[in-house]
Amino acid sequence: MQFLIFLLVYPFIWLLSILPFRVLHFISDIFYYLLYYVIGYRKKVVFNNIKLAFPEKSDKEIKRIAKKSHRHFIDVFVEIIKLFTISEKQLRKRYKIGNIDIFKNLEKQHRSSILMGAHYANWEWIFLLNKNINFNGYAVYKKIKNKYFDKKIIETRGRFNTTLVSTKDIFSVIAKNTKENKLSLYGFLGDQSPKVHKAYYWSHFFGVENLPVHTGSELLAKRNDFAVVFFKTKRVKRGYYEVNFEMITDNPRSFKDYDITDIYLRKVEEQVKEAPEFYFWTHKRFKHRGKNLLDKKLTKRA
Repeated sequence: MQFLIFLLVYPFIWLLSILPFRVLHFISDIFYYLLYYVIGYRKKVVFNNIKLAFPEKSDKEIKRIAKKSHRHFIDVFVEIIKLFTISEKQLRKRYKIGNIDIFKNLEKQHRSSILMGAHYANWEWIFLLNKNINFNGYAVYKKIKNKYFDKKIIETRGRFNTTLVSTKDIFSVIAKNTKENKLSLYGFLGDQSPKVHKAYYWSHFFGVENLPVHTGSELLAKRNDFAVVFFKTKRVKRGYYEVNFEMITDNPRSFKDYDITDIYLRKVEEQVKEAPEFYFWTHKRFKHRGKNLLDKKLTKRA
């Protein structure tokens, strides 16, 4: 059944990917109107998330951000589809990479590193970075249930010198690469909500307290003495982006537990505040807020 679904769907995706951007963005506009005005896809989630993050904004401002966010949400998906066939030359034209001196310096030190980012603007095109540096690039991702689509995604990212590694396998991959002294860069997106039972640390995000947060990046950085770099993507105009990098630390073991995670969260907040319409508000980021306190209350009652 998986193969049949792949045979039926992938040719359609491939045909979409060879279309010029102006046509893809026209298709995106159609889907935006369908999803926002007709289906109302996650509108309540988006409105609630923005209201929690920006309680000072009026309903009119929240609605404006929500509408632009939905439009950008569809744009990113068609731009992800474009990755299947886009040439490196065309991608370089649309995705400008800034200060890679950070990585050149780390290369000289032979320092493997953690690259942290957020679901903001177009994070997917960051794969182009691996065509500009001499690290072995890895990106942590969640496997697609359909193994044929999963294989195709892995092949597509491989065109840009990136190896996708599942969350389940990343620890063993890092251990192997470290043992072999393999200069590597590991990409993580840690701004979404982990499952409650997998949360080791609860922090705040946009002033909302007691939220579970991902801490795997910090754990791996400290365990392996990896430098930690943040990538900040900016949408220049529709279909065009630029990315720059900020060193969080090249000495992770000097930080107290979870301080690096908190620094990362503050950087995500700063990025989103500059243009909140380009953040992925459709994710239920705040759904587990306060559940750690609830668990403590239940434990005391028991």
